[in-house]
Amino acid sequence: MSHRNWQTSGTVCLFSVVLLVAMAGELSDSVGMASRETTAIEQVSSLPQPEKSTFSPRQREILQELAKADVVYLGEIHTKAADHQAQLAIVQALQQRNRKVAIAMEMFQLPYQDVLDQYIRGEIDEDQLLEKTEYQQRWGYDWDDYAPILRYARKHQLPAIALNVPTETIRRVATGGWSGLTSEDQRWLPPRSEIHTDHPQYRQRLREIFDGIHAEYNSSGNFEFFYLAQLLWDETMAANIAKYATQHPEYQVVVLAGSGHIANRYGIPNRVARRMQNPDFTHKSVLLSPPPRDTDASNANSDIADYIWQPTSPPNSRKQS
Repeated sequence: MSHRNWQTSGTVCLFSVVLLVAMAGELSDSVGMASRETTAIEQVSSLPQPEKSTFSPRQREILQELAKADVVYLGEIHTKAADHQAQLAIVQALQQRNRKVAIAMEMFQLPYQDVLDQYIRGEIDEDQLLEKTEYQQRWGYDWDDYAPILRYARKHQLPAIALNVPTETIRRVATGGWSGLTSEDQRWLPPRSEIHTDHPQYRQRLREIFDGIHAEYNSSGNFEFFYLAQLLWDETMAANIAKYATQHPEYQVVVLAGSGHIANRYGIPNRVARRMQNPDFTHKSVLLSPPPRDTDASNANSDIADYIWQPTSPPNSRKQS
């Protein structure tokens, strides 16, 4: 996998689809998702527990450091099952150490926070969670990859935090910029005074992704709208992480998001740190899939992340779409 493709798969894979479809004047109401069977909550007890998991010596060292952080970012490739298995194992290990852990998830959009809360409290079942959050239409990646994490959160009463901007908002920004936003859209976004657009590396990476998308599909579009949509996406997720961390300092926040939102720290992490008033605030970023060798990011000293979670066995990857 090329460096650009690795970055794209974690940052704008879903957004790119939304943008391209929006430019064509269409919006698909469904995304392919593997069929599943409803699994009883009681089956959570059969999930691998951290004390039974086999962590490598290096992974144990990383976990010790992660346990000290206020916020932990776990960057995933959405279609890679091994990344989600690692997320569950890390959440379990951190919860065993810290007890109070909140899971912030890109997979759910902000208007559906109440539904997530109902699921965690045991008021609705898994089928109702998927239906009421419109999971299939708004995220659509294989639920079987994320279900064990949510079941574990429900079993242990760990808060689950919706982070993602509504699809409709992203689509309007991608096609009309600021002027395309409605008053309802503004409800979900940080104040414009909090939106920082002045990061040259961030802009350059998105420029490369944008050019690649439009070269591949032979389409035209407005880069500034594309850039603004991605920027608002990252700023909004960062604002909600910072808000929760500020209001609930007793909780460690574990963020599950695409690797491109986390790599190099200028997507979400630095935007969270900018908002935190606590001078003792600490956060750590982890990429769950090792980057290609040409990124020179094989150790914790790389600028790309604090840690690379090297798998202990060959990764179990799903077919890439």
